[in-house]
Amino acid sequence: MAEPTPPRPLNRAPADVAAMIRVDQAGEFGATRIYAGQLAVLGHHSPAARPIARMAAQEERHRIAFDRMMAERGVRPTLLALLWDRAGFALGALTALISPQAAMACTAAIETEIDRHYAEQRAELGAREPELSAAIAEFQAEEAEHRETAIAEGAEQAPAYPLLSAAIRLGCRAAIAFAKRV
Repeated sequence: MAEPTPPRPLNRAPADVAAMIRVDQAGEFGATRIYAGQLAVLGHHSPAARPIARMAAQEERHRIAFDRMMAERGVRPTLLALLWDRAGFALGALTALISPQAAMACTAAIETEIDRHYAEQRAELGAREPELSAAIAEFQAEEAEHRETAIAEGAEQAPAYPLLSAAIRLGCRAAIAFAKRV
């Protein structure tokens, strides 16, 4: 009888890279939940549904890529996944209940922070993690496109836009900080 092939050892990520992958996966998961909440309220036949569904599909692709990196590199997921699930859906639903423009304001605010976050990660990584850097660069470009789409769809016309945007951006920064550690 042949000896079983031992499992291939994981290519464990250094702690700083593991934290990056963990927070990025958590963020992409949260984004999919925000869009799910928005679509649940706005419906799939509203004028805002098409751009939201397109952005949601891209976020799902990003999440799947980070899921794969987590598995390959032995990165544990955030312990806050259940919170991201519920809070993301609630944020999406709440902003959509306010108005389609408020839903877009949510997207614009979050994508502003994610663009900044990804730029910081790329600068920190330099050339030492080419696969991760390339994924972040590609996803950052799509996140910036989401922000521009949201603005074109009326984000800045949302009720109390400056206050809404500032609150969501602050929450996004807090979520990033928590997901790095927890």
